[in-house]
Amino acid sequence: MGRRVGWALFKSDAPDKQVATDYKKDCLGCHIPAKATDWVYVQGYPFSPQSKRQLRQKGDCAIQKYLVAIVPGMCVIAASLFLLHTSPVAAQTQSSAAVFDSTGKMKLPTGFRRWVFVGAPLTPNGLNNGQAGFPEYHNVYIEARNVDAYLKTGSFPEGTLIVKELTRLLSPTFPDGSRTEPSGRGFFNGEYNGIDATVKDSRKFAKTNGWGFFTFGHHPLPYAPSAAESSVSECAGCHIANVAKTDMTWVQFYPLLRDKKGY
Repeated sequence: MGRRVGWALFKSDAPDKQVATDYKKDCLGCHIPAKATDWVYVQGYPFSPQSKRQLRQKGDCAIQKYLVAIVPGMCVIAASLFLLHTSPVAAQTQSSAAVFDSTGKMKLPTGFRRWVFVGAPLTPNGLNNGQAGFPEYHNVYIEARNVDAYLKTGSFPEGTLIVKELTRLLSPTFPDGSRTEPSGRGFFNGEYNGIDATVKDSRKFAKTNGWGFFTFGHHPLPYAPSAAESSVSECAGCHIANVAKTDMTWVQFYPLLRDKKGY
């Protein structure tokens, strides 16, 4: 039992030293309840092979695999032809993962779950008198190239897109929204429940410190296919008041960006 899976335990202050010495005592016992799901607690991870409903609705991974398989050459050719017939400003816009339609609305981001996951702040209702502004997990994703640039310079490049996907708490069994799992009582990721996105474009969004904010709905899947820029009172105002000095981003909640220790 469990012989096909190996476990290792490390401390953050000594990443080169393995702490666990008896895997049956230190690790295996806790994972026995998850044997039916390949020894992994997938119920706490919305994006997993078991989340077939979400995968069918979003289809990010399937679409990416399909595109990678059949059109890598076509993409290069198309991009080259496009750049030959566009201005430098348009070319810069194309380097962004943010896509806008003819009316100026941002299209729902796709493929972002393959980007760098920088953190997941949580402000549950149970700790905010039942009235938290955002009671869900905030799962935040940024493209690796833009994370790399921030680690080097302390600011994000033009065109950077940051996606925040919300997830509800997993089936609460206590009034504060928590539940008990083998690891103990706590909060765990549940169903997807919305997407917010922000893109850096200093010219287009000059009135809001160079960033535009968009909301695709705070509710279960499916999300809105596109979104108009949110008002200052909805999003930008809070960022301007609290994180204007860190490129309008809550880097204090994301260890990778805050501590700049690298990957």
